[in-house]
Amino acid sequence: MEKQLSLSFENTTIAFESKTDKALKKADFLFSSIGKPWLVKLGTTVTPLALKLGLPIKGLIRNTIFSQFCGGESLQEAAQTATTLGKFHVGVVLDYGVEAMEGEENYDHAVPEFIRAIEYAAGNHNIPFIAIKVTGFARFSLLEKIHSKETLTPEEVAEYGRVRSRIQSIAATAAKHKIGLLIDAEESWIQQPVDDLADELMAQFNKQEVIIYNTFQMYRHDRLAFLKASFEKAQQQGYLLGAKLVRGAYMEKERKRAEEMGYESPIQPNKEATDRDYDAAVRFCMARLDKLAVFVGTHNEQSNMLAASLLHQQELPHNHAHVSFSQLLGMSDNITFNLAHDGYRVSKYLPYGPVKDVMPYLLRRAQENTSISGQMGRELGLIRRERKRRGI
Repeated sequence: MEKQLSLSFENTTIAFESKTDKALKKADFLFSSIGKPWLVKLGTTVTPLALKLGLPIKGLIRNTIFSQFCGGESLQEAAQTATTLGKFHVGVVLDYGVEAMEGEENYDHAVPEFIRAIEYAAGNHNIPFIAIKVTGFARFSLLEKIHSKETLTPEEVAEYGRVRSRIQSIAATAAKHKIGLLIDAEESWIQQPVDDLADELMAQFNKQEVIIYNTFQMYRHDRLAFLKASFEKAQQQGYLLGAKLVRGAYMEKERKRAEEMGYESPIQPNKEATDRDYDAAVRFCMARLDKLAVFVGTHNEQSNMLAASLLHQQELPHNHAHVSFSQLLGMSDNITFNLAHDGYRVSKYLPYGPVKDVMPYLLRRAQENTSISGQMGRELGLIRRERKRRGI
């Protein structure tokens, strides 16, 4: 008789084993606040202004939203967070969370930061991945021009050559140290050059093992077909596909632009369609683990359970080298820590960087959390259940 899957996301003892009583109370306060849309709206308006004016609010931010969702201000601080998580068999995706500052000099400066992170990760078995955004190394309007197939000027051709060599040097370092490189998705109107770069790097570095992963945003109605096409391309060209599956991050922005510019929105008509395509993508990948590696990046309990169940059904080890799970630091600990406890390869996305520089990332987190229906209630309910169990 087949052994039943024992995994559950309800166990709060395991979910919050890394949190002290004080940290748990702080998380309760934070999620209660994020659950109030008016407060988030006020915060997202006032905070950037206060930082710009040099008002002394950095300490407040650092001790609240920053400490919940970020690994630290430096690589050293992020490493300490990684060590703490490692004690509970939770890995880390290092994500230098500084939003791209335009300019060739800034793009060039970003490269050694990522190379340093990869070299650091190489000496730490619990840092299996690094994440990058192509917009951290390239001018947005240049990518937009390439995406829309406009002819580039000779200067722009040279500029794009520099973009490719920056990312190439990061990818080569990742391959040398066998650290997974996750290439994040971008807005739909600049995504094509990102996909092309990812394919190019996979063809180069994913011959024997999966180093490079492209990201597939399943809230786009064309991405399931694109995932299948990417797999076929990898098969034809003799490399392994790295597929990071996410739901998506730019929904409101995408819909607004499509409406303003009068084209069909790339976004799914509803959440059910996104969920259906996401789970179809999970099934597609889990059936081909000899030819691809999948990174299940989601806070959806059903999708995580589906991937875990499919591993179990195929009688494959929970820590299969081609299956990784991941959630954002500070969220869905009930998923992360219970997966880790049951022996799955799971990691936290760990953004780090100076408070003022990671602010755009943090404000997005706060806004996303208020817009995910039920997410806050779920987080708070679990935190309060654990507080009750501990009697605090």
